[in-house]
Amino acid sequence: MYNRIHLFWGTTLLIFLFSLSSIAQQGITLPRASQHATISQKIGIAEITIDYHRPGVKDREIWGALVPYNQVWRAGANENTTITFSHQVKIDGKNIPAGTYGLHMIPTENEWTIILNKDFRAWGSFFYVEENDLMRFTVKPETAGYQEWLTYSFTDVLPSATTALLSWEKLQIPFTIEVDLHNMVIEDIKEQLTSLPGFFWQGWNQAANYCYQNGIMLEQGVEWADRSIQINKNVTNTFTKAVLLNELGRSDEANQLKEEAFVDATENDINTLGYQFLFAGKMDEAIEIFKKNIEMNPDSWNVYDSLGEGFMNKGENESAIKYYSKALEIAPENQQERIKGTLSTLKTK
Repeated sequence: MYNRIHLFWGTTLLIFLFSLSSIAQQGITLPRASQHATISQKIGIAEITIDYHRPGVKDREIWGALVPYNQVWRAGANENTTITFSHQVKIDGKNIPAGTYGLHMIPTENEWTIILNKDFRAWGSFFYVEENDLMRFTVKPETAGYQEWLTYSFTDVLPSATTALLSWEKLQIPFTIEVDLHNMVIEDIKEQLTSLPGFFWQGWNQAANYCYQNGIMLEQGVEWADRSIQINKNVTNTFTKAVLLNELGRSDEANQLKEEAFVDATENDINTLGYQFLFAGKMDEAIEIFKKNIEMNPDSWNVYDSLGEGFMNKGENESAIKYYSKALEIAPENQQERIKGTLSTLKTK
């Protein structure tokens, strides 16, 4: 009996001591000197996220001292600095697959090496292994205004590119990230159309219109317009197909479709279509549609107002004044002050 009791308490004590050891190793979470930060930027539909910690200068010498030259640096503090791409991107002419990568740098006085490493879970650069590098490339450091806390930002944001920027002390380290915008969007459209948007005419029409607006994959655009028309033929998707055919040099088919598009369309349908083209910067197409609306609805003040706006956006002020004046003649009272204000502005240009 004594031995069994002794064994029981001995085992219990061991379990208790092991538990204490585990708890002590885990510790508690307290604020860090180098605070955690995350920054994201979209290019097209691709999202880029940099996750890092922000050390301060704190009156210390940074470059060549706290951050030694010619050594791999974690480009931040604490754990790995990471960079995540939701879609394939291009850096320094090389395609980078979607995913998360450890971001390291090797500073020198005149040139920095930037490293994307496939191991993004390591602690800082202490366990960095060169064999896991996805790529290395070099950039020139730039002198900048004083920055106490290490900061990442995105500048020069364009439709298909941006510059990622590390700024600390009096240096900034820029590197450019690019995407193949249209191919990326087209592939994403194809994927989306295999899910819920594929059941409705609007998604197929938006896809077709993207091809038209950007002058790409026009035959594919026609196929998508046809799918939209199969689901629900209307003025919007019929006109989308017509302008695509026109871009392909099939003007006879295009003109026939344009006539078909307006047969059963209401004034509001046509006006909405015109504004879609106007807001997309396709002034000639918008004006053509607004003129058709006048032909079909000559007693409506709104059709003249819309055509006036089309000409105003195109910079043809005399024509804009002509149609706004016609709209003013028959517009309801609650619209007259607005139209008068627009006319006054046009006449002073």
